[in-house]
Amino acid sequence: MEQNNANRPQQEADVSQQAAVRRQKLADLRAAGQDPFTITRYPQDAFSEDLKKEFADLPAEAETGKIVCLAGRMMSKRVMGKASFAHLRDAKGDIQIFVRRDVLGDEPYAAFKKLDIGDIIGCKGEVFRTKMGELSVRVSEITLLSKSLLPMPEKFHGLTDREARYRQRYVDLIVNPDVKETFVKRSAILRELRSYLDGKGFLEVETPILTPFEIGASARPFLTHHNTLDMDMVLRIETELYLKRLVVGGMDRVYEVGRIFRNEGMDPKHNPEFTTIELYQAYTDYHGMMDLVEEMMKTVAQKVCGSLTIPYQGKEIDLSHWERMTMVEAVKKYSGVDFNTVASDEEAVSLAKEHHVELPEIPTKGAILAEFFDAFVEGNLIQPTFIYDYPVEVSPLAKRKPSDPMFTERFEYFINATEFGNAFSELNDPIDQKGRFERQVAERKQLDPSSKAQVDYDYITALEYGLPPTGGLGFGVDRLVMLLTDSASIRDVLLFPTMKSIDK
Repeated sequence: MEQNNANRPQQEADVSQQAAVRRQKLADLRAAGQDPFTITRYPQDAFSEDLKKEFADLPAEAETGKIVCLAGRMMSKRVMGKASFAHLRDAKGDIQIFVRRDVLGDEPYAAFKKLDIGDIIGCKGEVFRTKMGELSVRVSEITLLSKSLLPMPEKFHGLTDREARYRQRYVDLIVNPDVKETFVKRSAILRELRSYLDGKGFLEVETPILTPFEIGASARPFLTHHNTLDMDMVLRIETELYLKRLVVGGMDRVYEVGRIFRNEGMDPKHNPEFTTIELYQAYTDYHGMMDLVEEMMKTVAQKVCGSLTIPYQGKEIDLSHWERMTMVEAVKKYSGVDFNTVASDEEAVSLAKEHHVELPEIPTKGAILAEFFDAFVEGNLIQPTFIYDYPVEVSPLAKRKPSDPMFTERFEYFINATEFGNAFSELNDPIDQKGRFERQVAERKQLDPSSKAQVDYDYITALEYGLPPTGGLGFGVDRLVMLLTDSASIRDVLLFPTMKSIDK
């Protein structure tokens, strides 16, 4: 059978001469009873960055008397006869090691000279500062802990190798330390988001990723099959309906950091699997959610970035000020069309044609207003902006405005012409919700007769037991990380983004 190469690392497609030499070195080590892969641990007791801080004031050519055991990857090596320099990279950074034959011994020094860049080593020695002023470790013992059988790429950071960087993130992290910093900051962002919500009395929960059927939402799911139950299942496209069931059950403030799966297109802002946070708070509304978003964003940015002015792709984003506009106000501001004066669906269709706005599949006044927003407004929302009061046609889960039932108590917030989150005063009328769900599923099947979308009647049953007035919010963690790390693509903030097979 022909081997499928789709998942083979690119560097292994053709074993290079360098790789062959490294494999021979490993074979020689094994023949000599020095197989590095039999070693199970090393007594690492110090890290590069900590030593640099501890001895920041140490003058040139000074000794410390401190003996340390370092462990990490050798990133450079410069052999000069009886003495050599190398750089070791550990979890916190790089540090120079100084290797002398008369200190290490003849045989260990000869073994050191055979080491390759990329090998993982352990070093024991004294911390000192060289004549040139670089903090270093004078090595008295060195141990090969893992043999690198492939050479480090020389120009892995080049833009032409971006696809390779995403496919082989492990190499990207080795040779581009700034990439690691992006993911360290991602972890810090998640930690601060959780800290903020926990501090507000929210309870973090987990809900099912495998769900029993496709709901009527427009997002396309991934389908799978459960063998034991002999039933088709789908990967979730949201966490909303389960979380609101919990609010029905008396858990008044809940949130989930959830992995979401949508079988749709890919671009710099979209990946088929991504991370969201959805949260629900009883006894508040979408205005309460606006206040929460603004405070949360300011808190997280200040703690992670140390500022509310965030540089992003050549722009300065000011998170200290948030504008608030209704969708009708925003469309009037940027297109000149006042939908408050539009009396019918037919008039809205005429305006759309006049302004060259694409008509939605079901061309109602509210749906056309949303198209006007997409065409004229979103691209102008660079600084943080809340857009609220969305048409009911595009908001199947939001509560209608008592003062105008054609609109819902819903907002989205935008930064750099990108939607960052979506929030509602949650619909808690089970009769209205049932009607909207059934209409949504009927429309899906009208557009796609093969659709397997179903109404979630169990959720309707939950609402019939009583959902208190509730504010809900969902936002993409990946987009927030992109903003706070000045990353242009979602792939830059996902450790392992979805990639096309190599042989495609």
